[in-house]
Amino acid sequence: MTPRRVTTPDAAPETDPQLCGIDPIRRPRLCEEIAKQLQGMIGSRLKPGDRLPPERVLMRRFQVSRGSVRDAIHTLELMGLVRSRQGEGTMVQDLSAESLITPLSAALVPKRELLAELLEIRHIVEPAFAARAAAHATAEEIARLQDVLRRQREKTRRRESTIAEDSEFHYLVAMASRNSVVNRVVDVLMDLMRESRARSLQVDGRLERSLEGHARILRAIQRRSPRAAENAMRRHLDEIEGLLLGRVGSAAPA
Repeated sequence: MTPRRVTTPDAAPETDPQLCGIDPIRRPRLCEEIAKQLQGMIGSRLKPGDRLPPERVLMRRFQVSRGSVRDAIHTLELMGLVRSRQGEGTMVQDLSAESLITPLSAALVPKRELLAELLEIRHIVEPAFAARAAAHATAEEIARLQDVLRRQREKTRRRESTIAEDSEFHYLVAMASRNSVVNRVVDVLMDLMRESRARSLQVDGRLERSLEGHARILRAIQRRSPRAAENAMRRHLDEIEGLLLGRVGSAAPA
């Protein structure tokens, strides 16, 4: 339920220079819009260790309720951009490149329908990428896939995050498909697909499943078997969908 908008027409304008460039929110989806503007502040004017303005200041500036501000701050916490502590306020965290480029939607509480749509995109395009990669990948591209798989195996053994390797593997498969249209749009697609990968890699057992799936896909590409590569990718995505939507579905309210 969208929090009720609080209108404060007589409130005095804020003069804090940190708040320059922040506009009252006049559209639906308040939490997302507030978080987007705050993310812009963090990426440009606030440094790690700086505090966000107090909730009451943000309420007046955005002309929204306290609940909307808190939801937006919680979104930024999920992204790893800020940390809230009782009595200390909300502090900006050290920024990583990944946290700055990840789409805002990746931080919002996922809806089952949104995840299903992202996975549907992957089911449509990625098996075709794998099939074409099996037919067209160069020896150098196969070597790069082997190197990614090696790094992923080492990180999995150490129980470390393999999001970077997971994304790189799928990106290299797509680029090896040798399709000029794909080459132009693949970066956009990879940003969308990174969301479902990042979330699925948080599920218990997903690290090992991802490694096994990638190994099957690579073996099929090395054998130059488009059909086997397509089937291996489809099986890989089916496993992801079962793990990811199963987890989200069990956590979703009735």
